[in-house]
Amino acid sequence: MNQLNPGDFIDVEGAVSAATDAILAQQKPDGHWVYELEADATIPAEYVLLVHYLAETPNLELERKIGVYLRRIQGAHGGWPLYHEGAFDISATVKAYFALKMIGDDIGAPHMVRAREAIHARGGAIKANVFTRILLCLYGEASWNDVPTVPPELILLPRWFPVHLSKMSYWARTVIVPLLVLCAMKPLARNPRGIHIAELFVPGVGAANPRAPHQNRYWSAFFGVLDRVLKVVPWPRGLRAKAIERCRAWTAERLNGEDGLGAIYPAMANSVMMYDVLGYPPAHPDRAIARLSVEKLLVVKDEEAYCQPCVSPVWDTALVAHALFESRDERAHAAALRGLDWLKPLQVLDVKGDWAEEKPQVRPGGWAFQYRNDYYPDLDDTAVVVMAMDRAGMARDGVAIARGREWVEGLQSRDGGWGAFDADNSYYYLNNIPFADHGALLDPPTEDVSGRCVGMLAQLGEGGKPLADGIAYLRKTQREDGSWWGRWGVNYIYGTWSALAGLNGAGLTPDDATMKKGADWLVAIQNTDGGWGENCDSYRLDYKGYQPAPSTASQTAWALLGLMAAGEVDHPAVARGVNYLKATQETDGLWSQAHYTGGGFPRVFYLNYHGYPKFFPLWALARYRNLKAGNSRRVEFGL
Repeated sequence: MNQLNPGDFIDVEGAVSAATDAILAQQKPDGHWVYELEADATIPAEYVLLVHYLAETPNLELERKIGVYLRRIQGAHGGWPLYHEGAFDISATVKAYFALKMIGDDIGAPHMVRAREAIHARGGAIKANVFTRILLCLYGEASWNDVPTVPPELILLPRWFPVHLSKMSYWARTVIVPLLVLCAMKPLARNPRGIHIAELFVPGVGAANPRAPHQNRYWSAFFGVLDRVLKVVPWPRGLRAKAIERCRAWTAERLNGEDGLGAIYPAMANSVMMYDVLGYPPAHPDRAIARLSVEKLLVVKDEEAYCQPCVSPVWDTALVAHALFESRDERAHAAALRGLDWLKPLQVLDVKGDWAEEKPQVRPGGWAFQYRNDYYPDLDDTAVVVMAMDRAGMARDGVAIARGREWVEGLQSRDGGWGAFDADNSYYYLNNIPFADHGALLDPPTEDVSGRCVGMLAQLGEGGKPLADGIAYLRKTQREDGSWWGRWGVNYIYGTWSALAGLNGAGLTPDDATMKKGADWLVAIQNTDGGWGENCDSYRLDYKGYQPAPSTASQTAWALLGLMAAGEVDHPAVARGVNYLKATQETDGLWSQAHYTGGGFPRVFYLNYHGYPKFFPLWALARYRNLKAGNSRRVEFGL
């Protein structure tokens, strides 16, 4: 493998054909693709606890299968990690232990003993994060004094106020609003089995740490004093009732049918519990549809089951379309067109979502990540969909492409970059409030999303100032070592591919210093097996540079796409990477990987996109073949 010379050609036709066939077989009858989206133990554990919170009749077979899943993913350290082979996480471990005990596991069983001992060694369940402690309060396991005060009156504050819902990310908003009602009314889980976890607390150990590692000591002290004041303020009864009603109305307006509030599990589950505490019976249309939305996230297999945090059909379908277009296969081209036909009516053209708080003059025109999420389309999906439609030859002055472009340009932030769902959502001081111990309250511009938006504008042509500002943003955010941070994929490999692809589409040449530094970094971190890998630990606050990690199919594909975007198709590193993908292709024509390569909230929440090791390698191999044959256009490299 190390004997490869510059310009050597590797025959990948068989690999491309086999992968294309396999992906075509996975297309849904209506034309779209959707793959499993797996997180950690937290979501399936919370699902089990939600059923018993509401005193619903549990599905015993489903509980059994969730128990099998939770036991399988327990770490060697005794607890549950946030990603495959990750470090112990106390919050995930507390929830998984609680769910398994609820399911019926004996606390004397070896796996429960190991988990309990690991929790005790870290100070007990009270040391879990804010959201976990709120769950413990709802079950009567902890005191409401052990969690930050989040008064529902927050929703009544004017937008100019420093702490305001519109200044938080979409996911924070949708999770927090129904939670405001729960924290104000302080309901107690019905818990018909009477399961409690007092054994997870260490006598004499007080509440959680005063501030998280990302929080500034001065801001933290200020918000800490404010929290203590809020705990003793006597709120006027009429004002509280008005605030709770506003929370209810806000939720109802965004309920989103059977796709659920925000189309993410935590917000959906909170909305169900909110309706419950407000006295809505199970058959009430709003509560019933909210409860159904949760159920639709389940993945039930022969022996295991788990609950997804959300679903990714728009993202999967758009990315698969790009891979299939790259394959140059007539059947694949026709299938990709069917996928775009499925995507077209999902464009949000008539709803001004929460993003309009910051950009009221912009017309809607984006796509969401999920089947429906009209209040919360995102820039990443929109850029990828628009680029795919342009590659398919759709008219650029038609509604889909023109309105998509208009929306992306309209949501550019002042620094030239793009966030995922909002413009200029960079109120960093908010990450210091006690409630934000996860450090994921905001949605600021990021390099990976910006790379996609730059690529889209470049591909469509005549980008003008938005494109120039986007290029400048990517130049200034490149790290000294040549890499870029990746917010929604792990991590610098993902960010570097995203930035290089967008900049290549914008016309930067291989001899540009920015492009060369990015390519040199990718070459420098290649593993000896020819692949690339990066661990979720790269999001740590004290990151000092890349550390080797096992190769994965998706990260290898990203690195190859990045190198080829930088003009390095003939580099021996590309040949080694191509050989790695050929060697690891499985008998079904696809690839698999255990390691998580999707980002949710850095240091808090990660995602295993089951589709990533399937379609990204096809994309990379097909692009390699096309470039070597001289039949790829530069403008297709915007992604």
